[in-house]
Amino acid sequence: MHRRLVAQRLLLSASIGAASWPLAARATPKQGVRPIKPPRLPQGGVIGIVSPGSFMEADALEQCVRRIEGLGFRVRLGAHLLARRGHLAGSVAERVADLHAMFADDDVHAIWTSRGGYGCSALLPHLDFGLIRRNPKILLGYSDITALLLGIYQRTGLVTFHGPVAWSSLTDFSVQHLLPLLMYPRAQTTLALAPENLAKAQTNAFFKSRSLRVGAGTCQGRLVGGNLSVLCGLLGTPYVPGLKDAMLFLEEIGEPPKKIDRMLTQIAQQSDYARMAGAVCGVFEKCGPTDSEPSLTLDEVLDSALGTQAPERWPAVYGYSFGHIAHQVTLPLGVRARLDVSAQTLTLLEPAVS
Repeated sequence: MHRRLVAQRLLLSASIGAASWPLAARATPKQGVRPIKPPRLPQGGVIGIVSPGSFMEADALEQCVRRIEGLGFRVRLGAHLLARRGHLAGSVAERVADLHAMFADDDVHAIWTSRGGYGCSALLPHLDFGLIRRNPKILLGYSDITALLLGIYQRTGLVTFHGPVAWSSLTDFSVQHLLPLLMYPRAQTTLALAPENLAKAQTNAFFKSRSLRVGAGTCQGRLVGGNLSVLCGLLGTPYVPGLKDAMLFLEEIGEPPKKIDRMLTQIAQQSDYARMAGAVCGVFEKCGPTDSEPSLTLDEVLDSALGTQAPERWPAVYGYSFGHIAHQVTLPLGVRARLDVSAQTLTLLEPAVS
């Protein structure tokens, strides 16, 4: 029964004309535009689901719809949501069309990406940033979605949201650190740590640190970051915000310490790296060394890049509750935040929505 409803919604989305968006239609406003915050998500509002990266199976999509409806929201499906081209969710044109249609649809309050995977960076040259800026909406996801979060924030000034994808398990912790942020403009919000994430960060065999602290102190800056690999892949393009005054947040999965070291070195060679405010690392899942070759530990790599051995010194922590893990906080790109390493707290200093 639910599958028939999903099919009907996809047909309805197609009939609205999402495919009419031309691939070449795009605008290129100046970089560094005035920041804008999306309108808040109302109770019972409409959430659009899109797949801008890897494809999603129909059974998984049904579960996504049930989860969102279970939270009390209505669902609008992208017309090409179940399209497939190899590992991708359809062609670049189809994925761009779905994003444009959701931003242009006055009935849609938020856009929730179904999953990450790979492929989002290919959409960036074809996005109509003027359309997006004229129709600011919540855009939510993580992992490969980092490309869209960074690119759209940089080119439009729209605050975007690094948090669970629709396919995520949505634990109580994740929901408690997601919905209030999207629904209620609050002057300050302190983001808590999930206890098991903290314990995991401290007890993994490859992570020898005995506390969260890497660097020390307190700092304030605007949140910028996401998946480390995706961010590094965008360096040198017009889709990455500068690091001056940035509270850089990073997460990764399945990369050995030597690759983490290489990517952090690449970031460190950016011209404004020394003007960064601080760094917040999530849980780097499955990023320990293997037994097959000599290796630094993850904490040694982080210490070299961000901690006591770093050429620049900022407040920095490792093990925060975001990344490829079950219990996630949601981080709004472009919003100012305060990191207190001693208290192990990260506090948003302004509302994320209007």
